[in-house]
Amino acid sequence: MSAKEAVRADPTTSGVTTGLHKSMTSGQIAMIGLGGALGAGLFVGSGEAIAVAGPAVLLSYVVAGLLVILLMWMLGALAAKDPQSGAFSVFAGKAFGQTTGGAVGILYWFQLVVVIAAEATAAAALASAWIPVVHQGVWAFGFLAVLTAVNMFGVKNYGRFEFWFAVIKVVAIGVFLVLGFAFLFGWLPTAESTGLSNLTAEGGFAPGGMLGISAALLIVIFSFGGTEIVAIAAAESDDPAKNVNRAVRSVMWRILVFYLGSIFVIVTVLPWDDASLAEGPFVAVLQALNIPGADLVMSLVIIVALLSALNANLYGASRMAFSLAERGHAPKRLMRISQGGVPRGAVLVSVAVGFITVVFNFVAAEQVLPILLNIVGSTLLVVWASVIASYAVLHRDWDGSRTSRTVLWAAGAVLLVAITVLALFTPGPREQLLSTLGLTILIFAGLLIARRRRKGQGAG
Repeated sequence: MSAKEAVRADPTTSGVTTGLHKSMTSGQIAMIGLGGALGAGLFVGSGEAIAVAGPAVLLSYVVAGLLVILLMWMLGALAAKDPQSGAFSVFAGKAFGQTTGGAVGILYWFQLVVVIAAEATAAAALASAWIPVVHQGVWAFGFLAVLTAVNMFGVKNYGRFEFWFAVIKVVAIGVFLVLGFAFLFGWLPTAESTGLSNLTAEGGFAPGGMLGISAALLIVIFSFGGTEIVAIAAAESDDPAKNVNRAVRSVMWRILVFYLGSIFVIVTVLPWDDASLAEGPFVAVLQALNIPGADLVMSLVIIVALLSALNANLYGASRMAFSLAERGHAPKRLMRISQGGVPRGAVLVSVAVGFITVVFNFVAAEQVLPILLNIVGSTLLVVWASVIASYAVLHRDWDGSRTSRTVLWAAGAVLLVAITVLALFTPGPREQLLSTLGLTILIFAGLLIARRRRKGQGAG
């Protein structure tokens, strides 16, 4: 069965299309990738990473960034060959069987729905601090409601919305970098430059040693999560092979510049143990630069950035749910598609966890975000491992030399294994990783049991 034949709608539903619409451009796909990656992990979680690793958190970002580059090359190649809304979940199914593919897809969907809740909570916390008369729970509900509506319309309109959403934060980060480097060179009249002294002050470059660097790695990896949505969006592009490769190249260099540049500015402008970094590193830096109103503008931009990431992750989660239903790993009603080419049932299921957390924003607002971030700390390691393994198996069937492709996946595997070993020897990350592995095994076992029952019923 071809990809077009596989993407179908419920025939009992009137006014549906025959499948997902293919109307996104390479620019929109690239911005969706940036939208997924430039969110809570960078604007909120980076403060936590700096707190455990100090200025040496830059090494954590370099290692994670190198792994992301390798993964994006592999994922881009796979998506160009076979654009699917289930992306790496479909690839894992083709390489290792449908049960494995389903387990990867469900784990990734679970990760995204939790991240959606985290993004809404983080944006609501900032908005509530800005306008305290409106409760954090009200903000969270409003953000989720608006972006659910956006995702209910045609993918072309969604792509435009996310494009401009992402443009705002890209420009903002660019301005942040210009101001930060201007301060370091002593060009800002509003604050006296400290040069690079903060990189070695307060305990040195790596006050937490290797344990601190490794503890920061999982936090940093979570920050890079979302880039893989590019592969999911490729299925709704008019020219997947061309557009996904352009998007991959664009996302890779932009993320490295934005992440490494931003973190470098933060740890040089302020001491790594400055208490204000935990509440918001970007705002803390702008306050230190004494630029009137800049911190308030950045707070607004960060809210936009978080909502952009929420928007991109809701898109990715809904398409993964659609793909899982298509392959028999989720209820078939999630395959129903509107006239605009949107799997609305999949959108509503994917945002449901976010609406549930709205209640907790009213009950225990300050505890919601840390809990959500801890839940998804290591799920990406499993997803990324599936990408590397799938590429290692599937690239054998491609024409041409295998040597460079083998080097690509082998280098990625070595890095991922090294990060996993470091995590296993670090308290906190170890518990997260073991919990994720346990969850993955439970999902796999559940799918295997369900599959055997279906076979038994069919035989009967």
